[in-house]
Amino acid sequence: MATFLYRLGRLAFRRRHFVALIWVALLTLAGVGAASAPPAGNSSFSIPGTEAQKAFDLLEQRFPGMSADGATARVVFKAPAGEKMTDKLNKAAVEKTVRQLKHGAEVVSVADPYAGHAVSRDGSIAYASVKYKVSGMELKDSSRDALKRTAQGARDAGLTVEVGGDALTAAPETGSSEVIGIGIAAVVLVITFGSLLAAGLPLLTAIIGVGIGVSAITALASALDLGSTTSTLATMIGLAVGIDYALFIVSRYRAELAEGREREEAAGRAVGTAGSAVVFAGLTVVIALVGLSVVDIPMLTKMGVAAAGTVAIAVLIALTMIPALLGYAGRKVKPAGEKSKLLGGGRPAKKPGRPNMGSRWASFVVRRPVAVLLLGVIGLGAAAVPAASLELGLPDDGAQPTSTTQRRAYDLLSEGFGAGFNGPLMVVVDGKDSARPQKAFAEVGKEIKGLKDVVAVTPATPNKAGDTAIITVVPKSKPSSRSTEDLVHAIRDKGADIEAKTDAKLLVTGATAMNIDVSQRLNDALLPYLALVVGLAFLLLIVVFRSVLVPLKAALGFLLSVLAALGAVVAVFQWGWLSGLMNVQQTGPVMSMMPIFMVGVVFGLAMDYEVFLVTRMREAYVHGEKPSQAVVTGFRHGARVVTAAAVIMIAVFSGFIGSSESMVKMIGFGLAIAVFFDAFVVRMAIVPAVLALLGRRAWWLPKWLDRVLPNVDVEGEGLRTSSAEGREDEREPVRV
Repeated sequence: MATFLYRLGRLAFRRRHFVALIWVALLTLAGVGAASAPPAGNSSFSIPGTEAQKAFDLLEQRFPGMSADGATARVVFKAPAGEKMTDKLNKAAVEKTVRQLKHGAEVVSVADPYAGHAVSRDGSIAYASVKYKVSGMELKDSSRDALKRTAQGARDAGLTVEVGGDALTAAPETGSSEVIGIGIAAVVLVITFGSLLAAGLPLLTAIIGVGIGVSAITALASALDLGSTTSTLATMIGLAVGIDYALFIVSRYRAELAEGREREEAAGRAVGTAGSAVVFAGLTVVIALVGLSVVDIPMLTKMGVAAAGTVAIAVLIALTMIPALLGYAGRKVKPAGEKSKLLGGGRPAKKPGRPNMGSRWASFVVRRPVAVLLLGVIGLGAAAVPAASLELGLPDDGAQPTSTTQRRAYDLLSEGFGAGFNGPLMVVVDGKDSARPQKAFAEVGKEIKGLKDVVAVTPATPNKAGDTAIITVVPKSKPSSRSTEDLVHAIRDKGADIEAKTDAKLLVTGATAMNIDVSQRLNDALLPYLALVVGLAFLLLIVVFRSVLVPLKAALGFLLSVLAALGAVVAVFQWGWLSGLMNVQQTGPVMSMMPIFMVGVVFGLAMDYEVFLVTRMREAYVHGEKPSQAVVTGFRHGARVVTAAAVIMIAVFSGFIGSSESMVKMIGFGLAIAVFFDAFVVRMAIVPAVLALLGRRAWWLPKWLDRVLPNVDVEGEGLRTSSAEGREDEREPVRV
């Protein structure tokens, strides 16, 4: 592989005009496609195979036009102090609002608070329920705007009005976060390279790669039902890895220049060595992202595949466009150690033998491996302790900041009707096979009323055929509580008895039940997903490092960093530690998607640092250095760049912590802290300590396996051999 990539790098350097033209053409083509593609709303959300989804599908058949999984909104009214919602003027304002809500283009129905008994006992609070044709993720912005305008009209009449429900669900805006991440990345790159031009190359190629990827996603969004969250993940991951991959190749190019090689040769060797690491690091990320399809949640699968495509583009750009741009830059990109005139006064490179910070740190670890290993493992273990108290759930309006209308509506409903009123359960009774469906409906209502934690059960509402009915159950506890989850399971457990007595089937659905089913699906998929991703990456790393213990150590170190990161997420978002600093206004269960999402993304990124750092050590060992010295050599060449890459990654993810959306905030914090733990504790401390303790055993590989595995030559040994042969050929006399 190294030889092939070496030739590719030299070709891209020589044919830079052609390479640059191809990438500009692809960016233009993707941009035109995105601009001309039909606009796509947010992706539809379905969880095939879950009981909640089966109930929604059944309702679509038996209650045509009902839009069972359509978005809902609750417009909550509160009378001024000393007044009631039944007062004449207040009632007139509410009825006017209800009439206006019915005119919405996507509105199916609006329930009048007075006709539906939706007024609190003390008369101070009332609400109107609005039902839409499409889900909250598919609802048009014009419908949301109309809902907000109508609510404002009631406020102008003197009422306190807040709006809750999934109808206000919208994709979070992250543009400012991306700018912050890019800005910090630019500063880190300038400090790392000491040159504005060298620092600009990774930024330019990363932006082009993300531009192509996101434009392609936008162009295909309507045809493939891709939502805005898909491009958000692709942007987050593509930007981070795009900068990192280009950073490693530019850094290796400057190192080759410092050894006295010509620029074209240096570009070829940089792509042949660092580029090999980029290919395998990119493969681990792609495996982790595509592996999300194991969860069998279509939206998550699409997000993973789209992000994986953006990573693949980042790899191709790093292998081809970076050497092409280096050809354009010429002598303006200095050898390693030299500074540009603008930033360093043209300071020459330091002596090659002089130890840098990375080699000094590695020497310290090699001398005291046991102490460093114990300190790192104990520190991560302590950080992971809160993970034992991990509670999973999906956020509802109660997790929103108190400044939002959704949260204030949630609080008003809790005040007027009880906490469980924010998460009613929809029980669907299928009596098609029952001889007496009406009796079955009554039996279900009676059984549910006798369950613990039930506040109210509405009478059954049958369809026109009379073979299916809907029963609404109001829990006592809030939607995201353990008690409500237990109630859902208790109702479902009654299904077997009901079917035995009446031949009617019972299904529980609604937003709360759907959230519970999604959480269960994610929990069940975590271990198979972890086994698949880690197993495939383990095999890949065996090929890369030609070792069994090094990949094993890499996988165990990753598990340590992920557990520590989950512990930090629990401490901040569930326990409330440092919540003020993170602007976490409401603690609660950790998002169900967080563990599996963190495993997928962080594993791929963690293997980046493992590949980039340890391949340098492997390269030194293969070329004759002792194991302990190879560790120091790997750090001398790679520690500065890996540190810069990790800081950039942390900066990109940390930019999302400022989001007002609790889900995006949690993802940003979780990924940032996971990269911090993995890069600076696992890869920078635990890895060299373990390798120092193992010595030559670290690179052991059974002979039979050595014969079976393909030789991908990530270390570039083939390049060294071919160079030596070339020099011998030059010394031989030419025979005519």
